[in-house]
Amino acid sequence: MGEVSASLDDLPIRDDLRGMTPYGAPQAMLPITLNVNENTHPVPQEVADDILDAVALALRDVNRYPDREFTALREGFAEYLGYGLTRDQLWAANGSNEVLQHVLQAFGGPGRSAFGFSPTYSMYPLLARATGASWIAGHRDQDFSVDADSAAAQVEAADPDVVFLCAPNNPTGTPMSIDVIEAVYDAASGIVVVDEAYQEFAPRDEGSALMLLPGRERLVVSRTMSKAFAFAGARVGYLAADPAVIDALRLVRLPYHLSALTQAAATAALTHADTMLRMVDEIVAQRDRISATVEALGYDAYESWTNFVLFGGVEDSARTWQALYDAGVLIRDVGIPHHLRVTAGTEAETTAFLDALASIGSGS
Repeated sequence: MGEVSASLDDLPIRDDLRGMTPYGAPQAMLPITLNVNENTHPVPQEVADDILDAVALALRDVNRYPDREFTALREGFAEYLGYGLTRDQLWAANGSNEVLQHVLQAFGGPGRSAFGFSPTYSMYPLLARATGASWIAGHRDQDFSVDADSAAAQVEAADPDVVFLCAPNNPTGTPMSIDVIEAVYDAASGIVVVDEAYQEFAPRDEGSALMLLPGRERLVVSRTMSKAFAFAGARVGYLAADPAVIDALRLVRLPYHLSALTQAAATAALTHADTMLRMVDEIVAQRDRISATVEALGYDAYESWTNFVLFGGVEDSARTWQALYDAGVLIRDVGIPHHLRVTAGTEAETTAFLDALASIGSGS
């Protein structure tokens, strides 16, 4: 009693984990929190009622292990995605991060490498290194885009075992065209993961990488229910790929990794996809409102196909972030100099952010 506890450096942790910092975003009890790209709209009552009924039914058998193959949920995902997909091509886990971790456990690991175009989702290098793989950072143009020729050349030169394409990209919102994905796949010798976590917020007439799956056994397309389905707290991510890839993921998943309650809730939510996607339209409207208004305030808003906006021209990012925080609005400093990122919330939340930003002054 009373002794000083050990520090991380005192423990026999793996050498390749020393010096790493865990993923984390500020969590604060502020009136307006728009920093982690959540869907801030509550689940509609009729959807919540069906989910509650499904969970209540699942509770009757909660003394038994769940369906290890989460068959009904995979069928639900296949029906939702379309493109002729079958349940044998679908996989799911506790959030898209665990889905991506499964991919790295199966196809990455010690002595192997993973690649992504920086800046991109900060969990990619963390997941890669935590599973023993090295991380290779490619580069984007000044507007954060990547063209097909440059992308293919970078991937060919790096020759990674796993490539991550965040499409559209986080934290920048940047779209990625199908021709870039095709070029990267042709240049790669390993697994190519197209992370479509924000695909539902892209223009409806734009194609998904799902159309490229036939004949491409090394292609993986991942999605999440956290964003469009307002299911961040339920932790449900999924992917589509060749059935052989799904077999590989079974080798590394923990037994019964998706609880019966999670399976029931997600399956019920999928039956209300049309209702949830109408909510997406409201979010897109607020996103576009943010882009137009921050431009009018003198900042630079980047094109976004997501539920957030990255804006530049911020003379002092830390000061602006703090001023918004003091006004009760939490947004994200993603580490790109002179830039900040804000999630598109409800109309009221968006108004609160824009009013607070306007009170600070114009961009540089």
